[in-house]
Amino acid sequence: MATTRPPSGGPHDDWLIYRGNGEPHDGISRLPDPPPWRRFDQEGPRMGAVERAVSYRPAPNVVEMVNAAIYLRRPLLVTGKPGTGKSTLAYNVAYELRLGRVLEWPITSRATLEEGLYKYDAIGRLHETSLRQAGAPEAPAQIPDIGRYIRLGPLGTALLPWERPRVLLIDELDKSDIDLPNDLLNVFEEGGFGIPELERLPEDQATVEVMTADGDGRVPVTRGQVRCTAFPIVIITSNGEREFPPAFLRRCIRLAIEAPDPELLAEIVEAHLGDQGREDRDEIIREFLDRRRRRGDLATDQLLNAIYLTTSGARPPSEARRSLLESILAPLNATEPG
Repeated sequence: MATTRPPSGGPHDDWLIYRGNGEPHDGISRLPDPPPWRRFDQEGPRMGAVERAVSYRPAPNVVEMVNAAIYLRRPLLVTGKPGTGKSTLAYNVAYELRLGRVLEWPITSRATLEEGLYKYDAIGRLHETSLRQAGAPEAPAQIPDIGRYIRLGPLGTALLPWERPRVLLIDELDKSDIDLPNDLLNVFEEGGFGIPELERLPEDQATVEVMTADGDGRVPVTRGQVRCTAFPIVIITSNGEREFPPAFLRRCIRLAIEAPDPELLAEIVEAHLGDQGREDRDEIIREFLDRRRRRGDLATDQLLNAIYLTTSGARPPSEARRSLLESILAPLNATEPG
């Protein structure tokens, strides 16, 4: 289909990419670069994850509690409202300490301990065995290497005997089934776990190479036992939707992250956006703080989105700018934006 130049809609419409008039055009070519935290065109870790790690600015008490958890080899249970940087803390720790990629375990209501430790694809192994027998029915049965069908989960990978600790993010544990926090206790206390499918193998198969959550290569597991030598830096986040059992809390270092104050907000914006829109963003920060004080929960992400959209080169006219800010800075506890 042939395309045309974006139809002229007057100077106030110059910032629009999508016009909504049904006429095809090449306006997408005018789209400015994405926000640093929404870039997907990089090799290796997504640019957004790296950007978040570099730009994160923890409060002094956050730094202190992270160090306490590292020294004590205990999980850090981080609570706070959405958008306060609970998950980003894990990326910041891994980046600063050069501990490699963060092992992520996003929790849902269906999450189980086994899912975090490992998965054995018994059906896939049986299927390959059948294919081999069908291809060579007269040959002795050849059973595929079991290690190719066992993949350690994020928790299981974190508990491998790495020389340096890995960073494990268990995200939004409060969404889990009621039993999962207690199920984690023994693993955290022992620093390891067993894989029954490997424990039952004969002595001549004592060491098996299995896959990891990293997805790059295989690691040896002997007699089905996985045990860490350096306890991982475990960061568990919660939005406070439910309480955890005392036995679980006793084994964690607890940290409550508060919403950033004006000075810290300014540092966060500076870290993410540099000099971009410096002349306009102080006003948006003041409005953000006023709305947070008067109207309810607001996340730092909302502030960054508002500043980027109004200073990225799009430059919506004042009327559109006001309407956009109303929607973007809507409280998270509101039923409708604006």
